[in-house]
Amino acid sequence: MAIITLTTDLGDKDIYQAALKGSILKLLPTVNIVDITNSVPAYNVQQAAFILKNSFHYFPDGTVHLIGIDTVYSDDTKYLALKYNNHYFVGSDNGIFSLMFNQEPQEIVEINIMQDLKFLHFPLADIFVKAACHLAQGKKLEEIGLPTSGVEQKMNLQPVIEKNVIKGSVIYIDSFQNVITNITKEFFNKVQQGRQFTLYFKRNETINHLSWHYSEVPEGEKLCLFGISDHLEIAINKGNASGLLGLNLGDSVIIDFDYRR
Repeated sequence: MAIITLTTDLGDKDIYQAALKGSILKLLPTVNIVDITNSVPAYNVQQAAFILKNSFHYFPDGTVHLIGIDTVYSDDTKYLALKYNNHYFVGSDNGIFSLMFNQEPQEIVEINIMQDLKFLHFPLADIFVKAACHLAQGKKLEEIGLPTSGVEQKMNLQPVIEKNVIKGSVIYIDSFQNVITNITKEFFNKVQQGRQFTLYFKRNETINHLSWHYSEVPEGEKLCLFGISDHLEIAINKGNASGLLGLNLGDSVIIDFDYRR
């Protein structure tokens, strides 16, 4: 069965999500629609990119991922459909693809489906749906657009190394209030080289041990680990790390590696 996933900022209290799903089902009644999330903060390309980058590869090859972030029509807007790692993506060329992908997509087209004027304010339910349903039926990219190269570039804030120190930042806070940083497991291991460390963050809090799972410490105690995204997380076992530790998006974290230990 064909799969179309949704990653949007439409929320769940208005008509928009229903209109989007209904439009898909009108064109392709047998499709399996899967919500990755419809709760991305409005227009927040970085948050959407983080969620989709760390979830799309769990789906079967051939899945179509419809991205409903910053899709409002304008004369300068480019809508793209592309293939990456045997998955298909439909979205605005607003920098999200450069944030998601580590390599160039296999194919990219600029969608040239005619805009229905009655959906001018909501192309997500028109152009995007038509493109996604076309691809979900196994049809070719070049049938819905003109080949193009490259996507708009947007850069994530990267951790930096200064002597024995990694300086990173908070890039995501999940529904459990776990605090996720921009320090990946690969980056950490490359710098650590077996050394012990101390993780510093707000309110002079420190952690000097990596946990394997959340319940490795007593309930209410803080910990750090590499979660499902392979990014370093600061958490509290069955607690609200963001609120209790005062950590918010953009806050700094520091990892100090001690040569003497």
